[in-house]
Amino acid sequence: MILPPYDFCLIRHGETEANRDGIIAGRTEAQLTEPGRDAARALAAQVWPRPVALFTSPQDRARETAALAFPAQSARVVEDLRERNWGIHEGRPLAELPPRTTTPIAGEAWEVLLARVAGALRQCLMAAGTALPVIVAHSGVIRAARALTGGDFTGASAPNTTPLLFSVTAGGWHEQPLFAARSDR
Repeated sequence: MILPPYDFCLIRHGETEANRDGIIAGRTEAQLTEPGRDAARALAAQVWPRPVALFTSPQDRARETAALAFPAQSARVVEDLRERNWGIHEGRPLAELPPRTTTPIAGEAWEVLLARVAGALRQCLMAAGTALPVIVAHSGVIRAARALTGGDFTGASAPNTTPLLFSVTAGGWHEQPLFAARSDR
């Protein structure tokens, strides 16, 4: 098993201008939209199943989401939770995104992303102690986590500001939304 057998929660940052406009952002610093900020603020009202250890990508959109969603808690920034570098595709329409398992020109290889995210997740899981590791990151990090836990990483991107619980059972890893779906998202 690549990851320690501990539950963890991944949250994709709030909606950004790039998400709204269908643009590949990757390492580009895309800003949250007002609906993205509102959805992040709404997370602050959630009742978590146990104490939370908060971790975030160093990118602005993830750090701002974490601060809005957990206003009374500081997040530990983990460099390797940053989004994938899409190289020459940064700033281009999503329709031009190359296959995810290929290496974009001047970008990050899928295998490198997997290794980076595996190390970052292990770091968060071990640092959380008995608290639930809650990690605010990006679509690419969530895809990598899905691949690392035997899930389907090829489908649609994870929805913004939706906490996804990854838990390990006798049958392997399982991913599900932590809270019931809300009609206002």
